[in-house]
Amino acid sequence: MNPLFETKIYTNRREKLTAAVGHGIAVFLGNHEASMNYPANTYNFRQDSDFLYFFGLSIADIAAVIDFDAHRSIIFGNNFGIDDIIWMGDQPTIASLAEKVGVTETHPFSKLADYIQQAQQQGRKVHFTPPYRGENQIQLSNLTGINVNVIREEASLELIKGIVSLRSAKEPCEIEEMDKACDIGVKMHTAVMRRCHNGESERELAGIAEGIALSFGNGISFPVILSQHGETLHNHLHNGILKTGNMLLMDAGAEGLMNYCSDYTRTLPIDGKFTTKQQEIYEIVLKANLDAIDAAQPGMYNKNLHRLSCEVIAQGLKDLGLMKGDVKEAVELGAHALFMVHGLGHQIGLDVHDMEGLGQIHVGYDETVRPSNIFGWASLRMARELKPGFVVSIEPGIYFIPHLIDIWKKEKKFEQYINYDIVEQYRSFGGIRIEDDLLITENGHRVLGPHLPKTVQELAEIIG
Repeated sequence: MNPLFETKIYTNRREKLTAAVGHGIAVFLGNHEASMNYPANTYNFRQDSDFLYFFGLSIADIAAVIDFDAHRSIIFGNNFGIDDIIWMGDQPTIASLAEKVGVTETHPFSKLADYIQQAQQQGRKVHFTPPYRGENQIQLSNLTGINVNVIREEASLELIKGIVSLRSAKEPCEIEEMDKACDIGVKMHTAVMRRCHNGESERELAGIAEGIALSFGNGISFPVILSQHGETLHNHLHNGILKTGNMLLMDAGAEGLMNYCSDYTRTLPIDGKFTTKQQEIYEIVLKANLDAIDAAQPGMYNKNLHRLSCEVIAQGLKDLGLMKGDVKEAVELGAHALFMVHGLGHQIGLDVHDMEGLGQIHVGYDETVRPSNIFGWASLRMARELKPGFVVSIEPGIYFIPHLIDIWKKEKKFEQYINYDIVEQYRSFGGIRIEDDLLITENGHRVLGPHLPKTVQELAEIIG
């Protein structure tokens, strides 16, 4: 049995969602076991995050309905039979599990179709979120009669907005779990820092990090990024051997026992000492990270934090001769995106990119701020106003991506802001990113988890 919050946490969440949506029924499909290479050999089970948020139960092959009109919650699932018990041991009944999350009505899974069909016959709205797994996409199509090819487009915007409004602001019990996940993340990163020496294997270091995540929680919150080629943003190859003079970028986090996530990035000098050129770029990224953290507070738009960090990066690069001209103008037009192609960060919670399955346009944007189509700015996942209880990542970076440099240079793009002759001197530099997880509080902010070394001196001391 997975750990649960107090019963009232789940009942309060369902009541708030009922107040937000107000009509019809909402269907929440739990996830199924997913086979790796043959049916009985499955991936580690991970429950759907919305199901966890409202119903808490991390078991496969169950579903739930919130009947907004009747103020009624129901869990649909089949009790374990003797074949299951032989392999898995004694198992609780669905009813006993449902009681722990404040649900008193349960039915066999086969009754879910009847309940949905009855609601449809009564002309009531059937709300659901966009299914992201093929099996649930097919199942939801069969349950609702909506063509499987358009089922995602038929998801309920009212339900999506209601869920986003609740899950964005983390409750105290959630923040406590996220601090635990951050503690595991810090253990992962510091273990790798201590082994960041010439001759070490990237694969072994990635395995050490993942092993720690499994030792203290439910494993990694996303596949470990660990590479001496930091210019490749999501580099999951771990086939290198560490070499003095290179840098090792590690972007990794943990998922705690209650599925809340952490997400950290550190860029490490192998053997503990940056070259002069590396340290100059590193200090720019560190300043962008620290300045964004210092400025974060409720009422500020994350888009403006992104702008601030990009201006710090552009000014730093201008001071080194890589950029030129008016810094604010360069950032507004997107000239900085040759070096920082992504947004400052994203929300974190039960998902490492929290609620991304509901559609980033609903999670990171609202009626007051809309996405940009400018390269770099368009990759900003989170732009909306920061509010108490929000947890966001702060992860600026500087990258020298040879193919991108070639394209922009050939097109003479932003020549008024970029010194391409100087940029060419950094062609094989790689990339640097620094990331922390930040809670927005009533009066400001708090960096979650224990301190994870990130100054030049701190890294030199821990790497040794």
